[in-house]
Amino acid sequence: MKICAKYLLINLFCLIIWASWLTSVSAASQRLIVTGSSTVAPLMSEIARRFELQYPEVRIDVQTGGSSRGINDVRRGIADIGMVSRALKPNENDLHAFSIAMDGIGIIVHANNPVISLNSQQIADIYTGKITHWKSVGGPNARITVVNKAEGRSTLELFLDYLQLKNSAVKPHIIIGDNTQGIKTVTGNPHAIGYVSIGAAAYEAQRGAPIRLLALNGVTASVENVYSGIFPLSRPLNLITPRVPQGLIRAFIEFARSSQLHHLIEAHYFVPIDTD
Repeated sequence: MKICAKYLLINLFCLIIWASWLTSVSAASQRLIVTGSSTVAPLMSEIARRFELQYPEVRIDVQTGGSSRGINDVRRGIADIGMVSRALKPNENDLHAFSIAMDGIGIIVHANNPVISLNSQQIADIYTGKITHWKSVGGPNARITVVNKAEGRSTLELFLDYLQLKNSAVKPHIIIGDNTQGIKTVTGNPHAIGYVSIGAAAYEAQRGAPIRLLALNGVTASVENVYSGIFPLSRPLNLITPRVPQGLIRAFIEFARSSQLHHLIEAHYFVPIDTD
């Protein structure tokens, strides 16, 4: 009897451990961590909320910090999904990318600034300090406040690549992180110039922010021109994973890319991608 009792206790102990393990695995499988691009994050938070409404047992934690963070967190296993507001580079071919929308990068100024268009050379000259006053490009007799993006932001990489500049050549007065910070900086400084997501700028302008997107090389910075492909500084908004997604990760990515969310993507002034 003592031996039987002993085995019963051992079996009961094993069952408790096994049940505890199953519970922890189940709990872990119902939570996703998504990190990265500040351009994608507001949209992704809305998508996550809608996914959670359909699947109440799921919790999705969306954190910003820039595209570089999304890539690094996914590679290190800290995040399940990364948000990257650009195409993957050749040295990132260990990752899998899933595009959810298209966006452009636009130059913004304060709404009171009369300048409506700049060309690539003028922008490069402003950012490298060759042009220091708005009067030189048809604006007021005021010194230009140059707002640049911080290292690790994909918007910075694409902006510099388009202008064929190195970041060391840029002479900023203010360095900002995400789009929201950039927009707030320009709204608070009538002589500032910055560059942000066209979608983010259009969204904030529609809500009353005193900013204006400048035409680039004569092409209006608009969602419509990103959609048509004629705006020269466009990019995909991607979700990335370190391997072919399965289970909950796959279900969430498929949901984020489904046509049922196109109206939400458009509400954020991005261009939906037809993946169905």
